[in-house]
Amino acid sequence: DEKLDLNDSKWEDIHVITGALKMFFRELPEPLFTYNHFNDFVNAIKQEPRQRVHAVKDLIKQLPKPNQDTMQVLFRHLKRVVENGEKNRMTYQSVAIVFGPTLLKPEKETGNIAVHTVYQNQIVELILLELNSIFGR
Repeated sequence: DEKLDLNDSKWEDIHVITGALKMFFRELPEPLFTYNHFNDFVNAIKQEPRQRVHAVKDLIKQLPKPNQDTMQVLFRHLKRVVENGEKNRMTYQSVAIVFGPTLLKPEKETGNIAVHTVYQNQIVELILLELNSIFGR
């Protein structure tokens, strides 16, 4: 309900805005990639490279419509961030490292957290790299 004035000087630091964006997604009651699909996305990224995009695209279509819509807007934005990498030093991999664990996580941490992190990052990176294949133009 709060009205934000983006011209306020407190919003000049890009780290404040990106931190707020990450915090929004981190504090959702359920991640954007829902808990019940976590293992499915991990299994999709483990497939042969040619099958990964199709598998991830199919899984995204199984998510609730608001999640799909939010995901599409977010990933299109993150793609623009990467496209300005010369200015902001953000690559596909660095964006994936920052957002992977925030957007996609298991309901209960079991097993090796480091292994989960690798898969989380790979899934986000794949979606960024294959944005048009996954979401269309």
